[in-house]
Amino acid sequence: MLTADITLSTSFHRGPLDRRLFGSFVEHMGRCVYTGIYEPGHPTADEHGFRTDVADLVRELGVTLVRYPGGNFVSGYRWEDGIGPRESRPRTLELAWRGIEPNEVGTDEFLGWAARGGLTPMMAVNLGTRGIQEAADLVEYCNMPGGTRWSDLRRANGTADPYNVPLWCLGNEMDGPWQIGHTSAAQYGALAREAGKAMKLVDPGIELVVCGSSNRQMPTFGYWEADVLEQAYDVADYISLHAYYLNDGERAGYLGSGAALDSFIGDVIATADAVGARLGRPKRIDLSCDEWNVWTRDPAVDISAREPDVAVPITEHVYTPLDAVVTGDLLVALLNHADRVRIGCLSLLVNVSAPILTEPGGPARRQTIFYPAALTAQLARGVSLRTVVSSPEVATVRHGDVPAVAAAATYDEDSGEVALFVTNRGTDTAHVRLHDIGPGTLAVQEAWTLAAAGSGLPMPFTQYVTDDDGGGIVLRLPPESWTALKSQRKD
Repeated sequence: MLTADITLSTSFHRGPLDRRLFGSFVEHMGRCVYTGIYEPGHPTADEHGFRTDVADLVRELGVTLVRYPGGNFVSGYRWEDGIGPRESRPRTLELAWRGIEPNEVGTDEFLGWAARGGLTPMMAVNLGTRGIQEAADLVEYCNMPGGTRWSDLRRANGTADPYNVPLWCLGNEMDGPWQIGHTSAAQYGALAREAGKAMKLVDPGIELVVCGSSNRQMPTFGYWEADVLEQAYDVADYISLHAYYLNDGERAGYLGSGAALDSFIGDVIATADAVGARLGRPKRIDLSCDEWNVWTRDPAVDISAREPDVAVPITEHVYTPLDAVVTGDLLVALLNHADRVRIGCLSLLVNVSAPILTEPGGPARRQTIFYPAALTAQLARGVSLRTVVSSPEVATVRHGDVPAVAAAATYDEDSGEVALFVTNRGTDTAHVRLHDIGPGTLAVQEAWTLAAAGSGLPMPFTQYVTDDDGGGIVLRLPPESWTALKSQRKD
């Protein structure tokens, strides 16, 4: 048995938790859109052709924001192909995943779906094969009330009121050689600056995300962020980071993924702040972790041998209980940086490495990674508390030594509820003492645990006890597990 201590106080926090942290991502990739969120003729399809069984699961998952339409897809996308009468839209060869794009779902369809689901849209513009004018035109189409070329076209297409899309990505993963239109950091930064300038001239109220590194292992990591922000600091509100963690066979390393994400976030924050200090800017750049997830196998897709078609399955992983534990641990890392990571997108939403799987004409179902995401979105409210964890370490090949126990907590002052999320990365049961520095005491109301050796479903967790000598809460956490607790502050 390993022992650890968690200390927290509701008086010490990072500030309000941004609900946009519980976002997801819809890309025109594989079956995410077609036979994913959208399938006319499905028994549950609404009048717009979107599956209501999927919409119900999206609501249960607690998704607040959805990024669209890509992803690699956006770097070859002509958004004008996806508006207007469907019968007039072209079927196009999509180069990122070498598929056929029927353009049945485009800007208006997606934004209508998002509005009906109460979701904040996060739109991406193509800075791979297109540029400044096309990006500004799309903002005009979405956000201008009327009286201009593109806003009047939106009205003619059936949407009188502007969508008021608040958040925009300036391209996608432009540091990656796989990206259509891949370029240098200096060239991308200059393009992002000018595109962002034009977009904010159309709508000064929007927020912009510039592309950071596609992963921590990119050879340009750090240099890329610094060079891009040197160019685009004044127009940017966020810089992105994308983080996927692969189960490559080293179990301890996979379980240490949350520690790796924690370090990654810290490095990006330090780089952004260094640029701001060097430029003498008082503005702070926050982070958008707008692609994150786990992979159960190598997700590489050989598109060269693919016969182009619509909705060809790609990376439709079937997730395990171990994957759910690691997903919960990644959420712990995000919560512990909630003062700077304002936006998070579990990638993707449906079918492609996703928490939701569908069958064409058949049911939609939850995957194991669905449960920690849904529980965290449900329980995490208010402010992100500053927890202090004292724990032994676990040796990993991939990440070095990582803490065996990780924790994050939130506090909702209105309800008095404290939510605690704890990961045991070790192979032994963890004996964890919770030190709550008043005022009052904490009383655990409900708790759930996911264990790598379990079913993949969150099980009621009843192994916490009240310590006789100190009156505090002691948790006995199963090996390789993630636990969520709902507690109430008592006077």
